Amino acid sequence: MLELKNVSFHAAGAAGNVEILNNITFALPTGRILVITGPNGGGKSTLARLVMGIEQPTAGQIFWDGQDITHASITERAQKGIGYAFQLPAKFKGIKIRKLLELAGGHEMDEMQCCAYLSRVGLCAQDYIDREADASLSGGELKRIEIATLLARNPQLSIYDEPEAGIDLWSFSMLVETFKDLRQSANQSIIIISHQERILQLADDIMVIANGQITQYGPREEVLPGLQVDSLEDSACPAPAAWRPVAMGAQ
Repeated sequence: MLELKNVSFHAAGAAGNVEILNNITFALPTGRILVITGPNGGGKSTLARLVMGIEQPTAGQIFWDGQDITHASITERAQKGIGYAFQLPAKFKGIKIRKLLELAGGHEMDEMQCCAYLSRVGLCAQDYIDREADASLSGGELKRIEIATLLARNPQLSIYDEPEAGIDLWSFSMLVETFKDLRQSANQSIIIISHQERILQLADDIMVIANGQITQYGPREEVLPGLQVDSLEDSACPAPAAWRPVAMGAQ
């Protein structure tokens, strides 16, 4: 189980420290999908980076399966079973995609095994396993490859930062089906940052973050019906009036 207790994060700005997150407290039980949504700039990605250890909290504690990992490194958290898919994936010049999948999975893979992971994100193994994960690939291709590596790693806690960003509608549909399959696993927890209604529909729990604070948090069936402009404007930290969940492909 993941637990955050009174977690805050401040970043240095031109006018001094800027408060990005303030007093975040929640628990994610094992085997549940949490979708974090809310207006841009509200602190969603920062929260995910704190859980992965990419950033360190200014205050508060983070626990994983009862262990305090507040100051654990990214490597230590990965070894404990936490995985992360970035909103903007890294490029790896000189490393072939097959090797990335093998590194993630911890063993050598034949073409059929590679295809199994790549096909789940809408890619054909024959077209990709011998290519390098470099700038020759589009942003959407890199995104799908990174998600495939996280699937190959099969961590106990998977964090996906806007997995729909930069991918086409067909691949997005396949990704939704993959998340549906993953939610059947009783020993894996998933955090997804997304504005997409189809992903929100997959959640066990939904968290809305605006202006660095949790403004709504609870079971999907309770939170999702009220995710409209009015409910956000009535919160203690109002979101921009233009924000609402969107369907894939909407602008």
